[in-house]
Amino acid sequence: MTAKTLMIQGTGSSVGKSILVAALCRIFKQDGISVAPYKSQNMSLNSFVTRDGGEMGRAQVVQAEAAGIEPSVDMNPILLKPEADARSQVVLLGRPDQALPANQYYLHTPRLLQVAQECLDRLRKQYDLVLIEGAGSPAEINLKAREIVNMRIAKIAEAPVLLVGDIDKGGVFASLVGTLALLDDEERSYVKGFIINKFRGDVSILQPGLDQLERMTSLPVIGVVPYYKHIFIDEEDSVRHQEHANSPDIDIAVIYHQHISNSTDFEPLQREEGVCIRYIKRAEELGQPDIIILPGSKSTISDLAQLRENGLAAAITNQARANTLVLGICGGFQMLGNRINDPKHTESDEDSVPGLGLLDVITSFESAKTTWQVKAKVVGQKGIFSLLCGYEIDGYEIHMGQTFHAHTTPIFQILRRGTQYTDHLDGAVDDSGLVMGTYLHGLFENDSLRHAFVSELRSRKGLDTIREQFSLAKDYEYDLLADHVRQGLNMNLVRQICGL
Repeated sequence: MTAKTLMIQGTGSSVGKSILVAALCRIFKQDGISVAPYKSQNMSLNSFVTRDGGEMGRAQVVQAEAAGIEPSVDMNPILLKPEADARSQVVLLGRPDQALPANQYYLHTPRLLQVAQECLDRLRKQYDLVLIEGAGSPAEINLKAREIVNMRIAKIAEAPVLLVGDIDKGGVFASLVGTLALLDDEERSYVKGFIINKFRGDVSILQPGLDQLERMTSLPVIGVVPYYKHIFIDEEDSVRHQEHANSPDIDIAVIYHQHISNSTDFEPLQREEGVCIRYIKRAEELGQPDIIILPGSKSTISDLAQLRENGLAAAITNQARANTLVLGICGGFQMLGNRINDPKHTESDEDSVPGLGLLDVITSFESAKTTWQVKAKVVGQKGIFSLLCGYEIDGYEIHMGQTFHAHTTPIFQILRRGTQYTDHLDGAVDDSGLVMGTYLHGLFENDSLRHAFVSELRSRKGLDTIREQFSLAKDYEYDLLADHVRQGLNMNLVRQICGL
């Protein structure tokens, strides 16, 4: 039996499509329906590694978790990761395929569409319902003839479409009607209703507009979903700006690279009481934080050059020498070293560039990408993680380079899935214990490590440890999201549209 389908498209980017698909995944799971998410093509620098080492967009991982199933690259067969010089790395079925500028990418879409359709077909054989997410807007008239993620997928899947508009941006009625007007007759026939997202206020005030929208389009408004702040779900491709007190206990400065990747690494820290995460783009914003974190980057050499241009490189170096803690993750780890070599020009036209010189390590880029889910045992005897020596944590690796060190202390001993603990060591900490680097993403999703990290930062400032530290409970958040969205939507009508 072939699964039913439902597609969520939007009037533009960031209208809430990913979160609504996640919510619907959890709602249908709660209702006993076997459901899977799918997005043929995703452009994102927030990615994840599956059990078998495939790389996929973080949004579809969140949706799979909400559905209670194992993430699979079939759910996101094409992942575009923007790089420097206006090109993107194409990750196909979880593995790097090639790097292409936008004007060449569309020469390859017939082949990519075939792969995407095969993945969709496989999912439809395994589940009762596949929830499909579009990208941007289906009304981008300059792209419609070549797109492989919106109406072309709706036609292939024969999927009814719900069109989402973000009222918080303003102009939601014009956006919905305008999008519909720019579709051709066949495309419009797939649209079965509207969802108004991120509404603040009294719905009764909105009702006259909803009634007129239905009269003008002869399509129903499926529901109005209120804006929320109390639910914590990983953002697809933007950082969650934190609301905090004027004088937080712990001030963490995360350097916001132009090509920042896996920014979701830091969202668990934002939940800790008294912790403020600030995303820094300019040297004058840095201030005197308790720790500076250099996150991952899809274009490490380019972003390192930008740090030098905007003065952040000098500011970070000066603060490290003045006893401020510094942590680099993935690309940030590479930047902290003495040198980055790119002999095959994997990432840039440079053969080699100097790093910040804060860790005695050297990185060399390779043509093959390392993608693993891992367990890691803390082995470092120095630095902020040494309090957990002997503990095991979960994480994942996504990196093109390999980093070598001779005179620094490693932090983790790595167990890659399907192997035993080996002599493979990860990370480095300098003699002072102040500067650290690691390739491991997902560190702060581990409760024990995150609690020890925050407790040590508090201890360094003479602050008491907070006894009531929160534990990451994703299922609880997905249930909150499902309840929130279920109250805003006419789920009986959604089920009817799906054919369930």
